[in-house]
Amino acid sequence: MAPPFRLEFVMSADHVDRLPPVRAEVAVVGRSNVGKSSLINALGNRKALAHVSKTPGRTQLLNCFAIGKGETALIDCPGYGYAAAPGRVRAQWRPMIERYLLQRAQLAMIMVLVDGEIGPTKLDVQMLDWLRSNVRPHTVVATKHDKVKSSARLGRRAELASGCQLDPDDIVWVSAEKGTGIEHLRDLVRLWLS
Repeated sequence: MAPPFRLEFVMSADHVDRLPPVRAEVAVVGRSNVGKSSLINALGNRKALAHVSKTPGRTQLLNCFAIGKGETALIDCPGYGYAAAPGRVRAQWRPMIERYLLQRAQLAMIMVLVDGEIGPTKLDVQMLDWLRSNVRPHTVVATKHDKVKSSARLGRRAELASGCQLDPDDIVWVSAEKGTGIEHLRDLVRLWLS
């Protein structure tokens, strides 16, 4: 049986060098309203672990969550795209995120969250292209599985995979609301961090 999956908020950092030393970590990236906070709460099995806001773009720093005993971590990155933050603040996010994704030696995997209901946006495709061109390890996680009608799921899986230039089996589908795929994703995180 897998050990319990515990997440604890540790700190927020505005630079990769200010993050705590850990053995390995997984990053979460995605559009501002793709459901990053909801997914983190579902993974940690806690309602208010990461603040879920009705206003996109509330995550403005690298938020570090310790996993288990704290030797490993999950890092929530600011969302890209529309965000309710001043332009000068948003302008600082990109270099901060890029430095983190390129320089963090402990980074084992980058979870790219894509809205399963609407599919990959131009910004999602740009992020995937950037990760591929920089040879960064990444996995696409499709959120909001519950928002896709069951009759449309097979077609949606194929469309989303095609838009991400992946095979349908390469996409991890989850619903933070219903818990669909969450245990599978926890197992994947354990594997990536092992």
